[in-house]
Amino acid sequence: MTTDEPRELRYVYAVCHPLGAPLQAELTGVTGAPPRQLEHRGLVAVVGSVPERDFAEESLRAHLEDLDWLTETARAHQNVIAALTTVTSPLPLRLATVFRDDSGVRLMMEQEERRFRAGLDRLAGRVEWGVKVYVEEPETPARDPAPAVAPSSGRDYLRRRRAERTTRDDTWRRAERFAQELHDELSRHAAHTRVHPPQNPELSRASGMNVLNAAYLVERSGAEEFVERVDATKDREPDLRVELTGPWAGYSFTADDEEGET
Repeated sequence: MTTDEPRELRYVYAVCHPLGAPLQAELTGVTGAPPRQLEHRGLVAVVGSVPERDFAEESLRAHLEDLDWLTETARAHQNVIAALTTVTSPLPLRLATVFRDDSGVRLMMEQEERRFRAGLDRLAGRVEWGVKVYVEEPETPARDPAPAVAPSSGRDYLRRRRAERTTRDDTWRRAERFAQELHDELSRHAAHTRVHPPQNPELSRASGMNVLNAAYLVERSGAEEFVERVDATKDREPDLRVELTGPWAGYSFTADDEEGET
């Protein structure tokens, strides 16, 4: 091998137990490279080869500021995790988890063995579902520049504004109560739950204000019933929107402190 031959690093997607079924033959991951299995001490790391020029520390730091590159890499990463989820319950690793060679991956598996085994036990036979509740706020008066009846006095104007604030406050109270009741109900049918901070509407580009952003780790055998429970709530409140996503690998439940629950 010549010294100017490009060096390849090891990109690690997930750790799992030995697979009971093969992955798709045509499956590709980051940079288009097919993933392979690296077994060590009864665990399997699913890895791919990536060029050092893009994934060495300094280059990677720069790439993570490139939204297009980040989106493409995240999509390829998720492609492999999704394929793994069809045949096992993987423990996903962070995006762009990279080591210099197979030996580095094996050393990581030894050092993290206890955590990996605990995480795999927690995820075994389960998938993650995400549930979000949004308040669809009524249009503000600014959208209606010519009200049907103009206020006849300052007192009428203040009364109207007070009524608008009361309506908004009532909507928020109802939304919070609905979100808590929904979360309590779904939690009874999940092995673990995690409540995330509300999504920033500017970043998520979702309409409305997010009042519940939760993840539920559910037995595969109970997934259909869980979906039906969520679907049954979607028309319960006219100003609220319920969104369900999944099933996913247990991204929200990979850490030991999954008791970030309510």
